[in-house]
Amino acid sequence: MGYYYILPFIAFLIFILFFVFFTVEQQTIVIMERFGRFSRIAEAGLNYRIPFIDNISGSISLRLRQLEVEIETKTYDDVFVRILTCVQYRVLPEKSYEAFYILDNVERQIQSFVFDVVRAHVPKIKLDDVFSKKDEIANSVSSELKEVMHTFGYNIIKTLVTDINPDPKVKAAMNEINEAQRLRVAATERGEAEKILKVKQAEAEAQSKILQGQGVAGQRQAIIEGLKNSLTDFQDQIQSVNTQDVMSLILMIQYFDMLKEMGTHGKMNTILIPHTPTGVHSLYEQIREAMIVGQKVSESGND
Repeated sequence: MGYYYILPFIAFLIFILFFVFFTVEQQTIVIMERFGRFSRIAEAGLNYRIPFIDNISGSISLRLRQLEVEIETKTYDDVFVRILTCVQYRVLPEKSYEAFYILDNVERQIQSFVFDVVRAHVPKIKLDDVFSKKDEIANSVSSELKEVMHTFGYNIIKTLVTDINPDPKVKAAMNEINEAQRLRVAATERGEAEKILKVKQAEAEAQSKILQGQGVAGQRQAIIEGLKNSLTDFQDQIQSVNTQDVMSLILMIQYFDMLKEMGTHGKMNTILIPHTPTGVHSLYEQIREAMIVGQKVSESGND
């Protein structure tokens, strides 16, 4: 007989546990209504209600949410682009009533505002500037949404423009333009490098010729000094010889040295015109007459 008294008590406890007490998860709030009218907000933890009087109308998550919106619009230079925008938002706990009752579909409402702002802002910007001004576009969307959505109980945390996607043909054209510009710069730099190389080669060649000229001049000066010393020594040792005989002898020695040099280098291509050693004396006479004529011309110019 005792069981008949315990079972109704257990059923009453179960009724209380399932219909009177309930729990709310963390970062979540529950909207309570009494006879169809807003009553209160139940926060995270253990809560209660009056059976058949209080009713759970719905719940709202307080976590940060993200909505991705893809918009197709055109730029200032009439190029159609697809812009992917991400809006991060959350419910304001103090405005839970507005967030639950005013808006029927918050994501659709945010999407409409994003469409409106992006399509009003992007057509004022050229395609090349859209990529560099994506932060400006995101800030415009964020400032517009914050002011409007705050009234409805939502806080816009951040708005990001994550992707700008023009038509594939436009992409290919932009890549070709970029490639042409880089090739032009490379050609210019290559030309400048070749120019510098040629200038340096010319400067080196000029310096080389100057040094060669100085070397030839020094060689000739040394030859003249040597001939002068040889002539002086020869006259000191042999008093009866005159200057003409000494010069003839020196030219003869130079003549044989030249033949010896030619014979030493066997790879030289040389054509010898028929001549005799006596021609050296004629060469000496020609040089001597040229020097006399030059001296007379110089003296007449000084007069």
